[in-house]
Amino acid sequence: MLAYHIAKVGDAPALTEIATPEPGPAEVRLTIRACGLNFADLLMQSGTYQDTPDAPFTLGMEVAGEVDAVGDSVSGIEIGDRVAVFGGSGGLAQHGVFDARRVATLPDEMSFEHAAAFQVAYGTSHVALAYRARLKQGETLVVLGAAGGVGLTAVEIGKLMGANVIAVARGADKLEIARRAGADHLIEAEIEDLRGAIKALGGADVVYDPVGGDAFKSAFRACNPEARILTIGFASGDVPSIPANHLLVKNISVLGFYWGGYMGFKPEVILSSLKTLTDWYVDGKLKPHISHTLPLSEVAQGMELLRSRKSTGKVVIVP
Repeated sequence: MLAYHIAKVGDAPALTEIATPEPGPAEVRLTIRACGLNFADLLMQSGTYQDTPDAPFTLGMEVAGEVDAVGDSVSGIEIGDRVAVFGGSGGLAQHGVFDARRVATLPDEMSFEHAAAFQVAYGTSHVALAYRARLKQGETLVVLGAAGGVGLTAVEIGKLMGANVIAVARGADKLEIARRAGADHLIEAEIEDLRGAIKALGGADVVYDPVGGDAFKSAFRACNPEARILTIGFASGDVPSIPANHLLVKNISVLGFYWGGYMGFKPEVILSSLKTLTDWYVDGKLKPHISHTLPLSEVAQGMELLRSRKSTGKVVIVP
């Protein structure tokens, strides 16, 4: 089969023909129909992601497809089932083997492409906002990188939770996408005084930050007393320092958040969240935004779209 594979430490990933894997006793194999790209895939290529597997491995964190083989000890999953899996790796291939405990059955209403764009982006925003930040109805939520893979879902979910949503994104086209997702106010990311623009709209009660860098610093300075700042990632490449004395003065909380980590120590948080999110999807309350759908032969181009921040919402690879 073909896979976007890293053969050994230090190698660049390449589309390579490798053996089709066989499932172990507690695993299932999928014919992969769609794989969502994530910023973490870029970090894995450089070995800087916290959960980078040992080489050799195949990139691709979240997939959707059809079960085509089942391990001897697996029950409740049948060949032909339509499923989604957050496997952490192994998704950018024609077939993949995954732990059966991570398999989620897809509702009939959900396409493979939407399923591959769903778990990480929506799961990250929902658990971050509802579980970590305890976002309340009527609070002001500032979303940085508001047209990106996770940022756009934060706009959508924040609005569903009753927040006043301020979207910060680069360029009119990206801001328009955030507006369609439910943003109440739009701010150009390159504005000279981002802090002042947020303060003029009442300041931030919750900040959702997948960007870091100067945007974090400006949003931090625009926080209201008892604000909560969610550090989701650092797409800017700049991990900001946090002045602890300012936390004290305003009673601000900075909350680290890594969605995948809950799989290891509190999986019930993720399972409960995905149940809520799937119900919202079936009810028509969530509409995944996929800016690019590409074949496996163009996965390198898809990665570049993420690296250059030229995509909006999700990039999905269809093997």
